Amino acid sequence: MMKIVPILPVLQNFRHISRLYILRSIYSRPVLAVRHTVTDNYTLLTQSRNSSVYTSKDTIFSLSSGHGRCGVAVIRVSGTKSSAVLKILGRFKELPRPRYAKLRTLYDQTENIPIDYGLVLWFPAPKSFTGEDCVEFQIHGGPAVVAAMATTLSKIPGLRQAEAGEFTKRAFLNNKLDLTEIEGLGDLIHAETEAQRRQALRQMEGNLGKLYDRWRSRIIKMMANVEAFIDFSEDENIEEDIINQVNKEVKDILLEIENHLHDNRRGERLRSGVRVTILGEPNVGKSSLLNLIAQRPAAIVSDIAGTTRDIVESAVNIGGYPVLLSDTAGLRESDDVIEKEGVRRALDRAKSSDLKVIMLSAKDIEKKIQDDEMFDLRVYIEETLKQLGLSEHDFAGNMFSDKQHSTSDNIDKGEEILIIINKTDLIQEGIVKAVINSNEKLQICAVSCTNEDGIIEFLKVLTRKLETLCGNPLSGNPSLTQARHRQHLCNCVSQLHLYQHFIDIDDVVLAAQSLRRGTREIGKITGKITSEDILDVIFKDFCIGK
Repeated sequence: MMKIVPILPVLQNFRHISRLYILRSIYSRPVLAVRHTVTDNYTLLTQSRNSSVYTSKDTIFSLSSGHGRCGVAVIRVSGTKSSAVLKILGRFKELPRPRYAKLRTLYDQTENIPIDYGLVLWFPAPKSFTGEDCVEFQIHGGPAVVAAMATTLSKIPGLRQAEAGEFTKRAFLNNKLDLTEIEGLGDLIHAETEAQRRQALRQMEGNLGKLYDRWRSRIIKMMANVEAFIDFSEDENIEEDIINQVNKEVKDILLEIENHLHDNRRGERLRSGVRVTILGEPNVGKSSLLNLIAQRPAAIVSDIAGTTRDIVESAVNIGGYPVLLSDTAGLRESDDVIEKEGVRRALDRAKSSDLKVIMLSAKDIEKKIQDDEMFDLRVYIEETLKQLGLSEHDFAGNMFSDKQHSTSDNIDKGEEILIIINKTDLIQEGIVKAVINSNEKLQICAVSCTNEDGIIEFLKVLTRKLETLCGNPLSGNPSLTQARHRQHLCNCVSQLHLYQHFIDIDDVVLAAQSLRRGTREIGKITGKITSEDILDVIFKDFCIGK
């Protein structure tokens, strides 16, 4: 009976062994190649970026707080000469206690005059933001004080002004942050709403990076098992069903990554803002609704139909979610060349938006009710959508179907809409509400932009829609936030499918290579494997001093 030997002892016993193998190419041409042992491969892939501290000849400095007049300004210094800078400006004989604030007069050494009286903090490497020796000067925020400090620092040999994002880049190179944490930090700096802040903070804390690192570690272990099978199966020193175990693990991780990818782009939508477009016939109150939500006269309001000809955008915060709200030209047939162009742009914007707010007139509905005792609101909305040129989106079909469509299905098809009936102040009280109540399956809001009746309820409904579109950033696995992440994960999925293909045709060598490429794709997300061009893209949006 064959003896089953665990893999790890085998790896230890054959640590320095390497063999020559004939590798079949994709075109089945034999190629002679030298294979590393499985332990060499495993060690190379499990190593993160160089664990030694990154050092630069330059010591950098910059204003890290906001520009302009303020109560306190923070100037950060990072690099090997930080301790010397602290002693020169603060006239310390010995360095102060690390991470404790010290009140000190700061001097211009060349002119021997005081610059300001402020706090200094000393952060010796590696326990600092960048992983290098760092100093922070907290001084008064007047422009003259900040300028004097910058001038003094620039006079010290070996110091220079930091480039945009250079402090954070050094933190990355010193393994203080991975790329997903850095992207989270950038998003946190630019966050304008509560939901954006929560998502960015969660990513900056490393939750997304940890998820990707777990997947990468699992694929590395799979690859180690496959390469162990290649190296040692002839000696019968390996478990018989090791490939079956890897196959099952590949299937499991494929399901996890694909589920992560099928998130309806919630994280990316929350990061960049939800595109909401107001659509309807001329003079139904679209511009008035935009102005109400934006709390400013963003669009011109007039009784003249067709006042709005182009897209009018306003970035607003609704319930903590970022929204790019667009007012559009009234949808109707016209011989006016400019108005026709406005209608075309409105329809194009409708196709690309995440949520469509279709606005109807209560006056038109009241007239229809008076003219037709058998008035059906569903039929009226269907006909109106066709008249507006929106029937191709099949909005009504989703609204009126007796089947319970999931919201995610609607999102996937780009069919998220919200019906709003305006000008309820111009009709007999209760008529429209009675019609709405008789159609409970329809989610319709009745409002008056003139006296603001129903606006609060409309905003509540809109907020619930936004929450569905963006998801809860604090629940479940962290969401994808960058197109870069999505691309690398899609590439990883392709490699895992290739692994399954090569296993099916009994080409274990190329199957192992597919696993290796899969680990590289995930490693590119967190920065385990990177290049300068990737770093340039990520750090370009950081401000100087961060």
